[in-house]
Amino acid sequence: MSMRALVRSLSAVAVSTAVLATVAAALPAAAVTALPAAAVTAAPATAAAPAATAAPAVSAAPATAAGVGQPDPGVVRIDAGRLRGTVADDHVRYSAIPYAAPPVGERRWRPPAGVRPWRGVRDAMTPSPYCPQGGMQGVVGQEDCLYLDVTVPARAGRGDRLPVLVWLHGGGFTSGGAREYDAARLATAGDVIVVSVNYRLGALGFLSAPALDTAGGNYGLMDQAAALRWVRRNASRFGGDPGNVTLAGQSAGARSVCAQLASPDARGMFDRAIVQSGACDNPVPDLAAAQAFGERATADLGCADADATGTAAADASGTAADAAGTAGTAAFAAGTADVAGCLRDVAPEQLVRVLARAGTDLTSRVADGPWNPVAGTPSLPVQPGDALRDGSAARVPLLTGAARDEMRAFVVGETVTADDHRAAVTGLFGADAETVLAEYPPGDDPAVALATVLTDWGGRIGACPALRTADAAAVHQPVYAYEFAEDSREVVDGFPMGAFHGLELSYLWDLDMAWDPYPPLDADQQRLSATMIDYWTAFARTGDPNGPGRPVWPEFGATGAVLGLSSAAVAPTPFAADHRCDLWAALPR
Repeated sequence: MSMRALVRSLSAVAVSTAVLATVAAALPAAAVTALPAAAVTAAPATAAAPAATAAPAVSAAPATAAGVGQPDPGVVRIDAGRLRGTVADDHVRYSAIPYAAPPVGERRWRPPAGVRPWRGVRDAMTPSPYCPQGGMQGVVGQEDCLYLDVTVPARAGRGDRLPVLVWLHGGGFTSGGAREYDAARLATAGDVIVVSVNYRLGALGFLSAPALDTAGGNYGLMDQAAALRWVRRNASRFGGDPGNVTLAGQSAGARSVCAQLASPDARGMFDRAIVQSGACDNPVPDLAAAQAFGERATADLGCADADATGTAAADASGTAADAAGTAGTAAFAAGTADVAGCLRDVAPEQLVRVLARAGTDLTSRVADGPWNPVAGTPSLPVQPGDALRDGSAARVPLLTGAARDEMRAFVVGETVTADDHRAAVTGLFGADAETVLAEYPPGDDPAVALATVLTDWGGRIGACPALRTADAAAVHQPVYAYEFAEDSREVVDGFPMGAFHGLELSYLWDLDMAWDPYPPLDADQQRLSATMIDYWTAFARTGDPNGPGRPVWPEFGATGAVLGLSSAAVAPTPFAADHRCDLWAALPR
């Protein structure tokens, strides 16, 4: 097939832990069930999130166990009211907790506002809804989606001070949700409280348009910061330590953590950071690029020619509405013909689809995508990589790394010839293409060769930017670097998946995806999973993953060591040499 056909076939696939969903949908059912779950997470399990998740029942039931007068173990009081969670033998889960007001109507494309308190006991037993996103059955989710889930070890009490791990899901900033990550195993084995957060996605989360405000988009980042403030206020209600919060994420969630490291909005809101498969060294769009995407989206949505005369009044009304925590609908009703009013009238389904294919070519870089954190803005003044290098980022301990074969998840399902491989490398590296081809010839499997080039280069996701992230941060803060190298043992149409993007997730979480989960881990993989949970939660507890019963993890800044994680060995690995990072350091990025 031609390279153009290959790129076209992958152009609708988001950079996420769900990248194989499109491929999986075209495979026979037997092949789909054999695929690892982390490879197919883009498709939420339902055609639409049930409306009931946005407005759980609030009852006047007493917060005591029936007949005994003892406190109900499933009820907790937070700043906005009481919650009833789901009680299991070893944990309690509180789902769909609102941490901000619904970002709907005139609250669309505004900073998150406070939650209105409720009386009685709010049901927190129904999974959080998805934010609007594309799924295997069309657009799913709902705009009223700013909810989070909290998983608490059963023994935790109000007087305890357990570490708190806040999780930002992946999905290319266009898909995913808190409900996909069952944290029971992580929370109970590691004795930590886990908070998994929804945040606005796609155009709803990251549209940059001067008609809306001067923030440059970044509404999704603002949501994440609001969730961190919620954790500071409420962690102790669950037995957590508000002074010991780890912000963690994978893929787009990892890039979110990078942005929050550099953001004044989140400064002082977390104490450690975990960045999985989303290097801080990969630049995000700047304000000019983001506004160019915004202009295209505005035109595509039919709002470019709207009368802009109402914009100033609309902005003034919105500012007053922010201060009051209300919508300011009256003033906006008169200005619906302006650009901002036009955009706010667009159905969420249209917003999910706008620019959906932009920036998704196989050889694109992070900054080529329209929906991203935006640098040069109040929420993100500088590029995250620059903030790490110059020391202006939050100087908190950092655990960071990548999967060994990240980009195989993006190449699987297509036949790549030697000519396709050469065309892709030439198109990407121009005059330096022969240098790259000499190191990465097509060999017997051009598809694997191309995936290896893209992984090591890492313009979207990959190895050497992760190493540069560790290098930059280690000058200013403790850093622990890893490579997840456990082979998936999956072969799809003759293509070996290796240790692909997102594979490590099932070693930390029980994933609740639309597809069948991974086959059960074998005994060796279960031991690796237990070791990883020990590392991750020890890091959340102290900022150092080391402890009794597992191999020593050397600090990166002292040794340059990258810890390889596989069932065969947990030991330092020659990461830089394996991924030819010296070569990539000498080439344009």
